[in-house]
Amino acid sequence: MADQLHGLIDQAHAAPVGRGAVRTVWKRFVRRPAALFGLVIVTLFLAIAVVAPYIAPYDANEADFFRARQGPSQDHWLGTDELGRDVFSRLLYGARISLRIGIIAVAIGVGAGVPLGLIAGYYGRGVDNLIMRLVDIMLSFPSILLAIGLVAILGPGLNNAIIAVGVVAVPVYIRQVRASVLGVKEMEFVAAARAAGASDARIMLIHVLPQCISPILVQSSLQIASAILSAAGLGFLGLGAPVDVPEWGTMLANGRQYVFSAPHLTMFPGLAIMLVVMGFNLLGDGLRDALDPRMRGR
Repeated sequence: MADQLHGLIDQAHAAPVGRGAVRTVWKRFVRRPAALFGLVIVTLFLAIAVVAPYIAPYDANEADFFRARQGPSQDHWLGTDELGRDVFSRLLYGARISLRIGIIAVAIGVGAGVPLGLIAGYYGRGVDNLIMRLVDIMLSFPSILLAIGLVAILGPGLNNAIIAVGVVAVPVYIRQVRASVLGVKEMEFVAAARAAGASDARIMLIHVLPQCISPILVQSSLQIASAILSAAGLGFLGLGAPVDVPEWGTMLANGRQYVFSAPHLTMFPGLAIMLVVMGFNLLGDGLRDALDPRMRGR
């Protein structure tokens, strides 16, 4: 009997982490051109964020008032802003800030949402009701409105904007993980681990949580895009990064009053936001299809 219990437990661990499974997922992923396109876009922006200080032709805050609001030229490929700063250089540095916002905000969402979703789904009843009612309250507000409210409480600033966007992501992860746990906790290997005397904490962390990794990865890719978009919205409203910081939403806000005389001030930051959000969305869709067992053989 003990051998059967351990066999069920070992089987649960072998499935999601094998090299063959990773290879299969990658093969399904590369069959989707849109997913590969998203991966290329995300990789490109990540590379830009890393090497921005080395490839930017100008300092992001180097002003030249005699060249303010000039269009694209040989010296300034994407033109200059209202203070004569190089737009191309500021976009490169802005990639670092926007991607940092997205990654840290998602880390906050995962760090708080995954444990709460795990606890809610595993224990159920009163604990589940308490956590999910809090989630319902948070989700009753539009995400951008909730982020604005949190920034209003914490105060404007880049770090507070990141915290606000991260808190907005928490209920998304709670619901996602809870739904996965509700299906996993009734499986035979979980019952076998419980019968073998494993504690609740060990069952949740060692046996249940690994089965939830796939939806967490997919949700994280999509949530980074949402976080970047929300942070850009806060920056546009003046609740995010300071006006001198080359964050894409702040650049949009600074250039909106010149939208007719110098449209490049809003067009290029807007295109950057659109591309990186599209890249993460396509990547998330590709991961979802590749990790979905129902897609095997397609």
